Amino acid sequence: MQLPVLDLLARYAHLLFALVWVGHNYANFIQNPRFVPLQNGVDVAALNRDLEARMKREHGVFRYASLVWLSGLVMLWQRGWLVDALLLQGPLAVIGLGAWIGTLMLLNLWLVLWPHQKKLLGFVPATLEERIRCSRITFLSSRSNTILSIPLLFLMATGGHGLHLY
Repeated sequence: MQLPVLDLLARYAHLLFALVWVGHNYANFIQNPRFVPLQNGVDVAALNRDLEARMKREHGVFRYASLVWLSGLVMLWQRGWLVDALLLQGPLAVIGLGAWIGTLMLLNLWLVLWPHQKKLLGFVPATLEERIRCSRITFLSSRSNTILSIPLLFLMATGGHGLHLY
């Protein structure tokens, strides 16, 4: 099925949202190179409303940018590659492995990172002990996605521009 306009839109959406998503991961990695546990005595009520609004906006953009995954599936489907890629068959195994890593990253973000981050940031009520525990989980979850983005980007580029090597 040839839908050139759909393909063009999917490519640009994939590129734009991938830049936002991966850029956020790397910015977070640079700003927070090591884990610093949440300290006892942090006054949750003292959070600035402006800061809270900015955090909600930033984390919202980041979360929804992760849906770049859908545009990747649309591109694979549009080319007739989706099944072979997801089953890791033939030369499409390269891009398929990238798709599976992207799926793992998406699930990590929505099912692990975000539920804990809501508690940590105070968007959901939580005890201080729970917030301290969540700070470590969000740190590790975020770092996992950052580390996984390196092979993901390599496999995506190789799948589209280096298949002759395989």
